[in-house]
Amino acid sequence: MTDYYRSGPRMSQAVAHGGLLYIAGQVAEDRKGGVEAQTRDILGKLDSLLAEAGTSKSKLVAVNIFLSQIGDFDAVNSVYDAWIDRQHPPARACVEARLADPDLRIEITAVAAI
Repeated sequence: MTDYYRSGPRMSQAVAHGGLLYIAGQVAEDRKGGVEAQTRDILGKLDSLLAEAGTSKSKLVAVNIFLSQIGDFDAVNSVYDAWIDRQHPPARACVEARLADPDLRIEITAVAAI
């Protein structure tokens, strides 16, 4: 069975299939905030999507972080490290990438067990 969360005409914000929840790239609503504020906003969105699907950050298996400037790495980690379940840290990648809007500093995708 496949479940779709917050679906629109182009995509779903998350899709559950085969015991996993695949979360689409999440970006901050307030694009004028600094990278720390954008990171907090996105992590809140992840919490919400995880809860909606009946899972939590303790069940994350993979996180991909895309930064518009790799120099933001330490600032992002200062927020991420306070949020992540340290007993169950997921596999993670962090890369520099050009994002869809020049005001975006970060985008995050995730996969979690359900």
